[in-house]
This record gives sequence, C-alpha cells and structure tokens, in this order.
Amino acid sequence: MQGLTEEQRIIVTQRVMGAVDEWGLSGEQILAVLDFPDGQRTRHLHKYRKDTAFPDESSINSRVIRLMGIIDALRTTYPRNAHMGPRWMNTPHRRMNNRTPVHTMLEDGESGIIAVLSELDCAYAWELSGSSR
Repeated sequence: MQGLTEEQRIIVTQRVMGAVDEWGLSGEQILAVLDFPDGQRTRHLHKYRKDTAFPDESSINSRVIRLMGIIDALRTTYPRNAHMGPRWMNTPHRRMNNRTPVHTMLEDGESGIIAVLSELDCAYAWELSGSSR
C-alpha cells in the first residue's frame, strides 16, 4: 500500500474489512488472515471499518494487496451476483483439499492466500509460475 495517500489507504482498509465481514470471519480470524502482531485485540477492529487505515507494516501490506486481488477477482468472476463471492469463499474446493478458501487462508497463512488468489486469477498464477518469461 506504499504510494497511497492516507485517504486511499483508509478506503482499501474499509474494502478489505467489508469483504472479510461478508466472508464470515471472526475477529480472531481477521487478525490471523491479516497477520496482525500478537497482542492486537479484536475490539479494536471497529476502527478499521470506520476511519483508520491498517498499520503500515510490510507483512500486513502484502496480505492486503493479495486480499484486494481476491476481492477484485470475485467481483469480476461474479459481476451480476454480489452474494456469490462470499458463497464461493465458504464452499469446499477440490484443489484446496476439500477445504473452503477461508479455511485455506486461515490454516496456511500467506501461502493459503496466494493459493486462493491463484485459483481465482489465472493471470496471477501465470506470473507466479514464471511462465511469462
């Protein structure tokens, strides 16, 4: 999220918080998916839904960028039905060992987030494979 203004960072934060809420993540799960430092309390998450940007830390920023990729890929995959994104995120998938994308992200951390994004966005998976060179 480097290079973004504070206002843009707040908008991205609100968008990510809206998505993880729609996906049904609990406060503890949100902290885990975003890789917040230990000691962060779930009761402080409300400020990220309103007027505060996520902390400007590299581990959080890399996850936010990938989560924004997931959010955008769900929007383009299901452009006419906003309810399908949350449904897709909570449906077991064969290529994720019959786990839901949400559980894949929670159980596998950053590699799980990458796996979900790769499943949704073939261009992202293509770049990761090194095939574009």
